[in-house]
Amino acid sequence: MSKSKKIVHFIQDNKMFVLGLVIVLLFVLLAIFPGLVTHYQPDEINARAMLQAPSAEHWFGTDNYGRDLYTRVIYATRIDLIIGIGAMIIPFITGTALGLISGYYGGRLDNLIMRIVDIFMSFPYMVLAIAIVAITKAGINALFISMWLVGWKEYTRLVRSETIVVKQQEYVEAARVLGYSDLRIILRNILPNVLSSSIVYGASDIVMCMLSGAAMSYLGLGVQAPMSEWGAIISEGKTYLSQAWWITLFPGLFLMISGLGFSLIGDGLSDLLRAKRR
Repeated sequence: MSKSKKIVHFIQDNKMFVLGLVIVLLFVLLAIFPGLVTHYQPDEINARAMLQAPSAEHWFGTDNYGRDLYTRVIYATRIDLIIGIGAMIIPFITGTALGLISGYYGGRLDNLIMRIVDIFMSFPYMVLAIAIVAITKAGINALFISMWLVGWKEYTRLVRSETIVVKQQEYVEAARVLGYSDLRIILRNILPNVLSSSIVYGASDIVMCMLSGAAMSYLGLGVQAPMSEWGAIISEGKTYLSQAWWITLFPGLFLMISGLGFSLIGDGLSDLLRAKRR
């Protein structure tokens, strides 16, 4: 089968996955090149254009400072994608490493790591994240720290369970007989076989990170002015909900659509993984 036919066949069998990739790619392009789709500045105040409804001049209307809402939402895309992806990466690495160690060595080390996981799991995600932000100074740095500290446990549990199964396979036993070090066995024989599940979860976890970041910004604990962020914009618009509904509608739609894109990618990766294992 030619390369072009393989691509067509893949698209036909994974339409939702491809749709998710297209959505995410569009948002990434908006985040990288916001100036190409708007000629306003996100913090450009115009007292004569306050709370104007969507129009040909201001596609998404204006806020209470007369700022072009379309521009603010577009520029906020960069911040929200950074939050979603950036808040996922450190827990992904940390949780995967701890899951490998816990599942491979077992015993007291496994018990210690899993008891720590249980402690963190006993607190709701958002409550623990908000508590950490409240202890530190509110802002994007505190937002990242809180999400890094509470987001690793799911990866640890997932990778640990996969590692326990994989380490019993014959090729791992063969590697031990050949005298390979534990580090080589973990990195060369086990990690490639447990990483796919972690990646699938990570794609979906980006959505959770984006929603959590927007929620904390909405509460005033995340991104601070003058930076544009979807949750912060929604928070600003709640006061004018009855007279300027567009301030909350459009950032909410962008948050929903971007989350849909990453969710479709996660579902598509999950389907591909199940098909590969059959």
